Amino acid sequence: MRGDTEFRPAADEPRLAPPPGIRYAGIGDEAAPDLAGQIRAHQLLGWSAIELRDIDGTAVADLDDAAFDRVVETLGEARLDVVCVDSRIANWARPVTGDFELDRGELERLAPRCAALGTRHLRVMSYPNDPDTPLDEPEWAHRTIERMRRLARQAEDAGLVLLHENCAGWAGADAARALRLLAEVDSPALRLLFDTGNGVAYGYEAYDLLIDLVAWVDHVQIKDARAEGGEAVYTLPGEGSCRVADCLRLLLDQGYTGTWTIEPHRAVRPHEGRTDAGRDGVDEFVRYGRALEALAARLPSPATSAAALPAPEAAR
Repeated sequence: MRGDTEFRPAADEPRLAPPPGIRYAGIGDEAAPDLAGQIRAHQLLGWSAIELRDIDGTAVADLDDAAFDRVVETLGEARLDVVCVDSRIANWARPVTGDFELDRGELERLAPRCAALGTRHLRVMSYPNDPDTPLDEPEWAHRTIERMRRLARQAEDAGLVLLHENCAGWAGADAARALRLLAEVDSPALRLLFDTGNGVAYGYEAYDLLIDLVAWVDHVQIKDARAEGGEAVYTLPGEGSCRVADCLRLLLDQGYTGTWTIEPHRAVRPHEGRTDAGRDGVDEFVRYGRALEALAARLPSPATSAAALPAPEAAR
């Protein structure tokens, strides 16, 4: 594996620096299923950070100990920092009526693994409703909040921060629900992950959601899409309808610092059962990263852009 990750940058390859305080990364398995391919994609981009989800089709929590140790060693040799682990906790495949011990157990397994990888960030969602026998909204809310409260306490004890994504789940597409979740869980171990491109698939305007939630965002994933025939068609950043540039400008105006992680969804879409980036996955991933760099380079600095929105009182 070591030989596969050697990299010699092309002399004429452009390198556009991110905005101050911002670091670029990508969800590795969007480039390639194997770790060597994931590393190579990031090295071609010249990026020093990666977000982990699956390795050879296996979630980080499900790797056996020997395989996980090889991941840690290989990333160390490649000098790639892990900024977040994308768990399956409360995600689109785990309805609120499902076995809660799956989530508690995954969090327990991931706690020492996150420590070994050098990250405190763990991506979670907030439980879709039961698809066969849906709960009424108050009961769905009650069960979700109770489960997330218990998970946050467990994360606190492990020194982790759960990052709730605006995706599938009770609080995924509604700012009022997300703020209620944060307020009622009331834990420093629960913050928000904002994905710029989920609104097309889930029926909301991402920028409008971000206006209400920006003060609680600790991590950002970048995708873009447009609706065609009732389906989400994923595009390069800035070529869809998700107002990616406006979202990034708002984050900068509000003083956000942290990681912007690309999640192209051009070939890999786990919720649709599409998990193979294909032969051109690394090249497409690099193309996507370059498009983000170019888009970010065109953003005005916070000092010269429109006045920032006032921060909510609770976030000050």
